[in-house]
Amino acid sequence: MTRPELDIALDWAAAEGWNPGLYDADCFYAADCRGFLLGLLHGEPIATLSAVKYGAFGFLGFYIVKPAYRGLGFGLEIWQAGLDYLAGCTVGLDGVVEQQDNYRKSGFSLAYRNIRYAGFGGGDCPAEADLVELSALAWPQIEAYDLRHFPAARPAFLHRWFEQPESYACGMVRNHDLLGYGVLRKCRSGYKVGPLFADSPAIAEALFLTLKAKLNASEPIIMDVPECNAQAVALAERHAMYSVFETARMYKGVAPQLALSGVYGVTSFELG
Repeated sequence: MTRPELDIALDWAAAEGWNPGLYDADCFYAADCRGFLLGLLHGEPIATLSAVKYGAFGFLGFYIVKPAYRGLGFGLEIWQAGLDYLAGCTVGLDGVVEQQDNYRKSGFSLAYRNIRYAGFGGGDCPAEADLVELSALAWPQIEAYDLRHFPAARPAFLHRWFEQPESYACGMVRNHDLLGYGVLRKCRSGYKVGPLFADSPAIAEALFLTLKAKLNASEPIIMDVPECNAQAVALAERHAMYSVFETARMYKGVAPQLALSGVYGVTSFELG
């Protein structure tokens, strides 16, 4: 895809009810400009797929075929093109649960479920002297912390993600050590929190409340939570968030060894 063509995938994702961010396209394209595929039939776009490569790790998303062309083999064709691009990588995806059996046929194994929780903003910002805007920190410190919770370095993506319009990013710093960070971004409907990484439930709580307080009580707030992190599930439910739907996090190849106890909010279902 060209960068303008990526808007097609975002619009189709919105039509599927996935509620992408308003500024996701520029951030996503910065991650890997070769990793977005468009399937054409007689010049008409009928299928999309992202196959973003972060070094030796890849992630699949935006697997969409226009409804009129489903069941005709076009999805499998673009799917295989994405896997070919990511050959040699460990590959992850967050797939709809109904497609798990199809993903298994391509060599993917279930790691855990992610649950999308939705609620509303508002509330008070914690009076924590250690809470800072992420822009006040040095990039190497942020990138090193991110690498503890994501399978590969992703500096180009992170720079765009933290600096996108209508967003807010904050971190918790003690004794010059970064102990957690979170990002709030504007979506087609409401706002999403992601990522939310933290060294402890208390730090995750403080970061989440800080982000939540940026919104008013009528604005929807959404967070995608790894079900295997019981503290993350408890955080969402403690703040009156409710489950909207779930995805299956699956991997082809050796599953990354991540500190999932520190993952409270997934960055994105499309790019991991």
